[in-house]
Amino acid sequence: MLDFFTIFSKGGIVLWCFQGAGVTESFTGPVNALIRSVILQERSGNNSFTHEALSLKYKLDNEFELIFVVGFQKILTLTYVDKFIDDVQLHFRDRYKNELEQKGALKMLTNNFEFDDDFQILLREAEESSKVRSPALMRTFKESGKSQKTVKSMIEIKGGDKGKEQGGKKNKSTKKEAPAAEPAKGDQAKAPSTNQKTTENGDQGLTKEEIMQKKREEFFRKRMAGPAEKPTSKKGSGFGGMFGMLKGLVGSKSLTREDMESVLEKMRDHLIAKNVAADIASQLCDSVAKKLEGKVMGTFTTVASTVKQALQDSLVQILQPKRRVDILRDVMEAQSQRRPFVITFCGVNGVGKSTNLAKISFWLIENGFTVLIAACDTFRAGAVEQLRTHQRRLNSLHPPEQHGGRPVVQLYEKGYGKDAAGIAMEAIAYARNQAFDVVLVDTAGRMQDNAPLMTALAKLIAVNMPDLVLFVGEALVGNEAVDQLVKFNQALADHSMSDKPRLIDGIVLTKFDTIDDKVGAAISMTYITGQPIVFVGTGQTYNDLRSLNARAVVGALMKA
Repeated sequence: MLDFFTIFSKGGIVLWCFQGAGVTESFTGPVNALIRSVILQERSGNNSFTHEALSLKYKLDNEFELIFVVGFQKILTLTYVDKFIDDVQLHFRDRYKNELEQKGALKMLTNNFEFDDDFQILLREAEESSKVRSPALMRTFKESGKSQKTVKSMIEIKGGDKGKEQGGKKNKSTKKEAPAAEPAKGDQAKAPSTNQKTTENGDQGLTKEEIMQKKREEFFRKRMAGPAEKPTSKKGSGFGGMFGMLKGLVGSKSLTREDMESVLEKMRDHLIAKNVAADIASQLCDSVAKKLEGKVMGTFTTVASTVKQALQDSLVQILQPKRRVDILRDVMEAQSQRRPFVITFCGVNGVGKSTNLAKISFWLIENGFTVLIAACDTFRAGAVEQLRTHQRRLNSLHPPEQHGGRPVVQLYEKGYGKDAAGIAMEAIAYARNQAFDVVLVDTAGRMQDNAPLMTALAKLIAVNMPDLVLFVGEALVGNEAVDQLVKFNQALADHSMSDKPRLIDGIVLTKFDTIDDKVGAAISMTYITGQPIVFVGTGQTYNDLRSLNARAVVGALMKA
């Protein structure tokens, strides 16, 4: 019932894999999706992941830097998978350690790791144990005791309370006398055989599962004891001696969750104080704990420094883009196709969408592109006039005389109370006819709980299919950032007409100059969407637009 099971190192080397009977599709796609979406983005607090029709369970072995992944159809309910992956990890890591000490790391890379027989034994036992633990089927009426009762017996029971009470007393006295009575001959014959069987097995008082586990451990101990117990083999391995010396040098303490708990609690509070959303802070700390659990700590390092360094690395990894973000190259590619590159801006009220749209317009003009601004905020009074003011100022900084008599920025507007999706469509068509390089679509600010306005935004994006959807958010928010992004993405998904809806592609973080070192909103927003922060607004002039420096942000975040 398993589609696949694979074991690979954190460096990406596949050590062993299994593919179920009748499974023709490669497991490379689901595993790569797990690596990109969970492991690289430090989301390993939860050990399950869904990819299309597959459910994936995974386990990290931090001591040996291994990852165990099992995949099966998500319509199946396999209760044994969690315990099975634990069993495979325990047995594989023992074999892996022995092979590493005997053959060395280089030979292991060139040779195939033999684990098929052990895996099949573990899989069979796991499937059998799940059948043993499966709930018993409901009895039919004929099999139940009620079917044997007659009307007469029920009448006697109801009217015989006194007799029953006396009978109860009699039974109690009988029980007291029972130990002194001699057992029947049949019992004498059966008793020795039962005791003998229990003594021979040495499993007295154990459940079926415990007996099965004991036999399994004995089987693997016998199979693995041979070469490892030979003194010549162990002594002759130069790698084993070097491994032991290095192990003694760096220390051998394995981190446990209990060791890290107090440090993680302080880190969690520190992140929340720096404006990271509370849920995100907890998930990050859980992910770090899972990443470090079982890892051998160096002699000259403390638990606090180890946890802090791991958290810092995780935060940098979260903020670094997981895909290429190069707007200038994308605009040039759209030029080669003789069409405008379209960017849509969305967000809640008052975060600075129009102001930062004007900053991005200036940045594009400085790089030699012409811009058409589509005034699709037909709801807020003064929205069109604000954009017209920005248009005049930008054209005064880049006069038409310097560009062949053509204004580098134009405004496309149809007034107020009109359909925003229709205005955006007309603006894109106008830009194509007039050979504009970029169309920037300004939308009305809306709260994430306003269903009619969220539906209108989803319609605008679904109808016009912009090249980039940017969410504009404030750096001042904490927990609110999570709610905004989740509901914006959910609305876009719910009201899309496509099976694969367009969601938020990137983030513009505004008012970044007002928060000092409380930069946690950057972490919260990136963690929720998995999308990069494309621009950071840092002031009031058109030049105050920056790209995000991940290490500088994390340095400010970790500062006491």
